[in-house]
This record gives sequence, C-alpha cells and structure tokens, in this order.
Amino acid sequence: MTATEPATHISLPGLIRLQADARALKLPAARPVRSRQAGLQRSPRRGRGMAFAEVRQYQPGDDIRSIDWRVTARRQSPHTKLYEEERERPVLLLCDLGPSLFFASTGAYKQVRSAQLVGILAWLALWSGDQVGGIVFNGRELTVQRPARRKKSVLRLLDTIARQQRVAREEQDLPPAKDTVADLDTALQEARRVAHTGSRIFVVSDFLNITPDTSRLLGSLARHNTVSALRVIDPLELKLPDSGRFAIAGEDGPVWFDSSNPRFQQAYAQRVRQHTAALTECFRTAGVQPASVMTGDQPALVLQTLLGPRGHIG
Repeated sequence: MTATEPATHISLPGLIRLQADARALKLPAARPVRSRQAGLQRSPRRGRGMAFAEVRQYQPGDDIRSIDWRVTARRQSPHTKLYEEERERPVLLLCDLGPSLFFASTGAYKQVRSAQLVGILAWLALWSGDQVGGIVFNGRELTVQRPARRKKSVLRLLDTIARQQRVAREEQDLPPAKDTVADLDTALQEARRVAHTGSRIFVVSDFLNITPDTSRLLGSLARHNTVSALRVIDPLELKLPDSGRFAIAGEDGPVWFDSSNPRFQQAYAQRVRQHTAALTECFRTAGVQPASVMTGDQPALVLQTLLGPRGHIG
C-alpha cells in the first residue's frame, strides 16, 4: 500500500495502541458531586442516582422535600439531607462496520475511522472509571456486549470490532443472509434493550441508510440518555470532482461514472442535498447531538475538539 492509498483495515493491536490517544482526552470523572437538590433547575445529567451524604441545618434555597423531619423534630430547627450525585455511568458504543463504510477517497476507509473512534472512546471511558459496552454490526452480524468496568471488557469489544471488519471485508461481495438483519435500526433497537437509564451513548456510522424508523429509535434512546451521533464522511460523498471517470463498488461489480457530465453532477448534488436535509431533520427530531468526522481526519484530534474540557460534544 502506498502512502497515498487509504488504509483499508485496522488490527486488534492497532486498536489497543489507541490507549495512548485516549489518555490525552478526558470524560467526566466518576466522582460524587455534592448537591443540595434545590429543585429549581433541570440537571443536564439524565437518570443519575442520588446517594445520601449527610444532614445539615436548612438554608434558604434548599428543597423543602429534602427536609429530614426526624432530625428537625429532635433538634428543634429545620435540617435538610444532602446527597451525592452518582457520576459513574455506563457508556454504550455503537460501531457501524456495514458495507457502505468500505470506502474512502482519502485518509482511511470509513470503517477504519468508525473502529478508531469507538476504540478511543472505549479506552477513554475506561480510564474515566465508567462501565463500557458496545454493539458492533456489519450488515451480516451484530454483536452485543453489555457495559462493564473491566479492561477485559474493552479488549473483548475491540476484538469483536477487528474480527467483524475483517469478516466484512472478506465477505462484502457476498449477498447478506436472508434471515440476518444487522443494520443501524436493528442496532438501535438492541441499544434500547441494553442501555441503562442515564447512559452515555455514541452512535458511530455514516448514516447513509437511515429509514423512517431511525429518528424514532434515536429519539427513544435520547429521552433517557445522552446520545451523540458521530457521522463518518468521505469528501467524495459531499461533492464530486469537476471531471474524470471513476469506478465505485456495486452489488453487481464496479460501476463507472463520468463526473464531467453536467446532468450527472446535478443529480448527484441533488441527492446529497436531500440526504443531508433528511439526516439533519432526523437528528433534530430525535434530539441527539450530531458531529462529523472526515476520512482524512485524525480521530483523536477530532474527538479532542468535540468532547471539550468536560467531555461533552457541543
């Protein structure tokens, strides 16, 4: 492979080496935070548990629902309970390695970027003290791994990613099994079954094959969890070169097209606009946080910008 050819796959050792990139990033640490439960503002962390910490004298602004009436009666002055917010939470990573991700015009195949993003996020969550789980799917196979706070769990997830991309690459020319469904919507359905309330969920995909159900499934997850959609894109998917003949893989073999054809350029641009509008509406309706990663980008640098100092994609 020459330096200009896109990387087509990543091995398990390569995914393990992403630990170094993850250590440079930061998710919210799994440490308790003292709270007075004032009750006037909605917490940005959905579904977090509250653990009792101590009782102290009531202060203006405290939630009257937190008053400890037994202590109040015994001491003859209002006292309220303090709680610690449970910051540890499961992180669920959905990794799309489907046929449409076996493509790139620069950098690395979309499926490589998808695997790298999930790998970095998995290590990042583990170092932050969170439980890590994942759903890996490639159009022919879907594997679910429930969240756990163990390095062995992360290694198992990365091994699944390395194996599924290898199998997918070897079998991408074969028709999918008729009784097998391993697409994005199926993965989102599985995520609803696996995710605990208050989870942080990252969906890494190219989102080329969304359906009318995709927004509903994403929205169902986002109602009780923090959901981020990381869209992996190749520049060629946004705009064709002005001229030249190109070949792309199709179900029946290579398909050639001439990008200098004005009618083809117009039809392609219209298709891109329609899909972009549909995807924007899908994310907006679902209430998820979208971000884009190009095949020519370095995943660690993109995540460093997206996550920010508090680990929230903004």
